[in-house]
Amino acid sequence: MLTDLLGIPPQVLFGQLMLGLINGAFYAVLSLGLAVIFGLLNIVNFAHGAFYMLGAFATIFITQYLGIGYWGALIVAPLVVGAFGAVIEYFLLRRLTGVDHLYGLLLTFGLALVIEGTFVKMFGASGVPYPVPEQLAGGVNLGFMFLPWYRAWVVVASVAICIATWLLFERTKIGAYLRAGTENPKLLQAFGVNVPLLTTLAYGYGVALAAFAGVLVAPITQVSPLMGSNLIIVVFAVVVIGGMGSIMGAVVTGLAMGVIEGLTRVFWPEASATVIFMVMAIVLVLRPAGLFGKTA
Repeated sequence: MLTDLLGIPPQVLFGQLMLGLINGAFYAVLSLGLAVIFGLLNIVNFAHGAFYMLGAFATIFITQYLGIGYWGALIVAPLVVGAFGAVIEYFLLRRLTGVDHLYGLLLTFGLALVIEGTFVKMFGASGVPYPVPEQLAGGVNLGFMFLPWYRAWVVVASVAICIATWLLFERTKIGAYLRAGTENPKLLQAFGVNVPLLTTLAYGYGVALAAFAGVLVAPITQVSPLMGSNLIIVVFAVVVIGGMGSIMGAVVTGLAMGVIEGLTRVFWPEASATVIFMVMAIVLVLRPAGLFGKTA
């Protein structure tokens, strides 16, 4: 077998591949939200990690204080956080229409610091745990590793939401309106389409995707106010590799980078924390628009 030739136990190789796929699922959903916001609104949303964190904390609030279970939180938390994002777009980001993109980045960066600082003050930097839902407890022995049912669910749910998002923006009339609004909003407005409303809904949807990823990750890791800031730089690198604004690029690259990161832990553990940035540098040199991005 290949693993025998490489001198690596198959449990280690396939186990890291599976873990890489799970991490890639989170990268895909988070980078998808960033791609939607940048591709349709031309906003570099640096607050994306904070919204991801809000989704995880919203899950705890909803289940503990409202008596809604995990499955209800999987729907309610993204809706609540997405609505919060829509309010931010309406009252803050809309004021920056037509100005340099740097102002939007600075505003969202400052917003992220405010949200994270508020939650650190309330809950501390260490965060709080969230249990795995009873229906998804346990796992299955694959021979080369023990796969928890919840981690398998994360991959399935992430792929499903990515496919649904791609279909929404590429195969529906709403998606066509949104794409047209980025090209010529005044002309689309002349045909009676409420472009500002579409913009607000698009930003809210991108934020809801980040919150959805936060709900999925809550039972896997410690829910901490800093969990988003620790991940957002990697997600930005994934978006750049796939192509800024490319929905397909975000999904494919997110999953691929997770697998590559997992393989690097096997063959070159010291580089596992930087391999994504190494790939980003190579892609930017060879194809500045990204693997799936449109060249000018």
